[in-house]
Amino acid sequence: MSDRMRAAVMRHKGRLELESRPVPEIGQDDVLVRVAYVGVCGSDLALFENGYIGDKAAPEAMGLGHEASGTVVAVGARVSSLAVGDRVALEPGVPCGHCRFCVRGRYNLCPDVSFWASPPVTEGALQEYVRHPARLCFRLPASMTLLEGALVEPLAVGYYAVRNSDFRMGDTAVILGAGGVGLLLMLCLKAAGAGTILVSDIHPNRLGAARRIGGDHIALVDGRAGVDDIAELSVGADVVFESAGSAITMNRAISLVRPGGTVALIGYTHSGRADLNVNLLIDKEVTMKTSFRYRHVYPEVIAAVSSGAIPVAQIVSDVFPFDSVQEAMEKALYEKQDTTKCVVAVAPEGENG
Repeated sequence: MSDRMRAAVMRHKGRLELESRPVPEIGQDDVLVRVAYVGVCGSDLALFENGYIGDKAAPEAMGLGHEASGTVVAVGARVSSLAVGDRVALEPGVPCGHCRFCVRGRYNLCPDVSFWASPPVTEGALQEYVRHPARLCFRLPASMTLLEGALVEPLAVGYYAVRNSDFRMGDTAVILGAGGVGLLLMLCLKAAGAGTILVSDIHPNRLGAARRIGGDHIALVDGRAGVDDIAELSVGADVVFESAGSAITMNRAISLVRPGGTVALIGYTHSGRADLNVNLLIDKEVTMKTSFRYRHVYPEVIAAVSSGAIPVAQIVSDVFPFDSVQEAMEKALYEKQDTTKCVVAVAPEGENG
């Protein structure tokens, strides 16, 4: 094994270059993982397109990618939970472990978390090898592929959002925005026993993907026409999930939810703000829920995928070789009408160890 590796680095917004870097050295509690697949996330695209996300600017020489799977190639001296050759999904955020949020188990809210490709952290998963704490690397069963392993992270977002909402088996649910997160929400709701699931988007191909993946259980609504007057929502939805990150769909969620129902906000707006119909929120006594990433869900998500309950790989529209990482980013960013989920195969031969 060489002591050098290739890493995708963004030195200028809109451009990723493959550069040679040293293979990371691991500590006693770490493992070294040969990266197999990395999913392209909306936060990666925001950094790629704008050079910033929210109020955080991308530092010089920024790495991207945090949805990763791979194969363990070395273990630290104190690691006993994993062995060389284990295939793993990696949880990308490393919390401090001692703040009030970590101590109380809400480590996703840790203010000092080190999260791949989230400024000021410059390291991303789009490189041939990553160093990571063993406790945040979760072994994949033989029934799961490494491609599925890379989708555990975005699936965790949807899974946690459903669990964090007031959703109950048999409920009517609406998903506004059928991108990658929206489709994963749909799969989670279907597996959790939703009654009616309605999916809305402005891109017909994404609605087609929802039909293909979800089957007859899913009702599709053209977001350009609006969904306020459809028969299935004569009394409103029990839970509405907003995953588009739009003030328009956030207000639509408020109008669609039944009195006493729940609106779950997942998507970020471009500006960080939204002008909401607060009067209608109050009149309907709506419960507002928000979800930030996830916590304590990787084992459950892996079990759901490995059992076949959530066919997560079906959301993937495109897989690019590592040499085409620039093309992967551009397609995910500029051809949203034709894509659902882009994935980069950094070392797909890792499927066979």
